[in-house]
Amino acid sequence: MTTSNLHMYVLAAPLLTALFVNMLGRVSRSYVAPLVLGALGFSTLASLGVLSRVLDQGSYSYTVGNWAPPMGIELIIDPLSALMLVLISSVALLASFSALPMVAKEQAGKEHLFFTLYLILIAGLMGLVMTGDAFNLYVLLEITSITTYGLIAMGKGRAPLASFNYIIMGSIGACFYLLGVGYLYILTGSLNMADIAQILPQLGGDAAMATALCFILVGLWIKMALFPLHGWLPNAYSLAPTGAGLLVAPLMTKVTIYLMVRVMFSIFGADYLFVQNPLVQSGMVWLATAAIICASCLALAQRNLKRMLTYIIIAEVGYMVGGVWLANSTGLSGAILHIVNDALMTLCLFLAAAAIAYRVGSLDFDNLQGLYKRMPITMAAFTVGAFSMIGIPPTAGFFSKWYLILGGIEAGHWEYVVALLFSSLINAILFFRIIAIAYFRKEGDHARLQREEAPLIMQGPLILTAATLIVIGLGSGPLVRGIIKLALPVGF
Repeated sequence: MTTSNLHMYVLAAPLLTALFVNMLGRVSRSYVAPLVLGALGFSTLASLGVLSRVLDQGSYSYTVGNWAPPMGIELIIDPLSALMLVLISSVALLASFSALPMVAKEQAGKEHLFFTLYLILIAGLMGLVMTGDAFNLYVLLEITSITTYGLIAMGKGRAPLASFNYIIMGSIGACFYLLGVGYLYILTGSLNMADIAQILPQLGGDAAMATALCFILVGLWIKMALFPLHGWLPNAYSLAPTGAGLLVAPLMTKVTIYLMVRVMFSIFGADYLFVQNPLVQSGMVWLATAAIICASCLALAQRNLKRMLTYIIIAEVGYMVGGVWLANSTGLSGAILHIVNDALMTLCLFLAAAAIAYRVGSLDFDNLQGLYKRMPITMAAFTVGAFSMIGIPPTAGFFSKWYLILGGIEAGHWEYVVALLFSSLINAILFFRIIAIAYFRKEGDHARLQREEAPLIMQGPLILTAATLIVIGLGSGPLVRGIIKLALPVGF
């Protein structure tokens, strides 16, 4: 193992472990936990090594199978992809601690099947953030989608139907993306992103190039549930098994937004996107604005905690898409920072929801009364996650929103700034409503006065994630200057 191929070990650990989980887990469920936690613990440490190597020695590429690009598949390890590797592996590790008891409770006897799909999904996400090949990106995107379909379908009640709806929408999104890649291949004769980026400017930006861009972006917008293409997400995430939601909710939309950023700037370039097509750039900010406002309003109508969080995720997608299309350094920095922050905020809130579901059962608002006395540690961490989602300093959410607001002002898109402030106000209403319900109890309900926290294996990751939101908030400046600014495209 050397520093030049350490990233491959980050990806290989969960992929190979999935095989052993499936085989040994059939013999005894006792093998599942150490295999899952061991593999993800190794990947987290190795991804930190990859990030350290990139920051110290600069970006590098890796040729898979000794086939030189543009014919072979090339992996790109730069500050942004290294940061995403750390985010995916660490979020997956923290989620797994809480997922283990929830899966044992909800999927008794099927733990090995669940975590086989779980680990393959993680490996697919890691491959997505490293690949420099447009078609390989499609393959990995489908690997992550297929495993997600399976995980969601393992839920009870209407979960299989929600999974089927997700399959339909996900397949449509994949077809759009693949059609766009097909157009690019016809135009350039290459699938390597860097190679395509060198050839496209010579073509003069014709209609076929615009069509390719449109197909690719629409496909990714469906996958990330950008409003109004979001219809599949609320049911899929809220009805999924709790263990699946802990991984899928924090990572899937954020990785897809990363893919949008990678495709935009690694293939088409900022000049074509923003200078040659200003109406498209402005229109996308307006679309993101509508997404933020509409999803925030839809969240107000929910009476179940997990379902409310799914609509907040859709609004947060609008935050990041709008920040990217502001076409300035501040907005793009805020969008990338918010990818990190939102993944951790969503993880914190879903970890808290999992802990509540473990003890209470239902996440309907009527069942949350008295939780601050019954589960004080869980609710304290939930409050930190809620404050971060609202944007209250010194939590992480405040600082990425601050960058996005500054970017909107700098770009002159005041409608986007107003949408961000409106969404923060709605989030305050949503979460303070939950806090108020959980603080009080029903008259005569003495059982709720008894303290009954979730198991320590679920409390630990929740407390650590809540603390991380504060640490990253206080360290946002160094994070932006030391990593995110290095990841910005040339000219930003």
